[in-house]
Amino acid sequence: MGSIIKVNEYKDFNNNAIMTSDGSGNVTVNAGGLKNVPAFEATITTEQNPSASTDTLINFDNEVFDTDSAYDTSTKKFTVPSGQAGKYHFYLNICIGSSANSGLAQCQAYIYKNGVKTTTRAIINTDSDGNGRYYGLTITTTMDLAVSDTIEIYGKGVLDSGTVEVRTSESRFGGYKVIGA
Repeated sequence: MGSIIKVNEYKDFNNNAIMTSDGSGNVTVNAGGLKNVPAFEATITTEQNPSASTDTLINFDNEVFDTDSAYDTSTKKFTVPSGQAGKYHFYLNICIGSSANSGLAQCQAYIYKNGVKTTTRAIINTDSDGNGRYYGLTITTTMDLAVSDTIEIYGKGVLDSGTVEVRTSESRFGGYKVIGA
């Protein structure tokens, strides 16, 4: 037979609340060391048409959430806040294509750290039969970051014809600090 302990608040030795419960099974984690923050996610609100064959900063201009105001929609950068150095997990889904059927030859997405292209990237070469129009690229990575490090997303479309299009509904970029690592 097991034991049951019933409490609505867990505190440390200095009387700081670590976790609280509302009595209905909903637990709130209060200790910063137990939360995956800072955390953010951003999307694109307007289709972007960058120059072909050119690395271009992707316009993630809409915050879905941002726990620590660490993502800046005006600069399109995530900046590690003061006191939050550590391992961060980032994810990216982006759809790059051509306005013309069979117009896309290649699409690429890169993570830039502190303004420099990293080796973290996704590249798709379209089929040799020229059927490319839109392709989705996905990146997931974990990086060690220091305070004030910045992360940005760049993309590129190489075309046979048409105009480069970065689609809105299929594109999102986010990340969070990994706890316990």
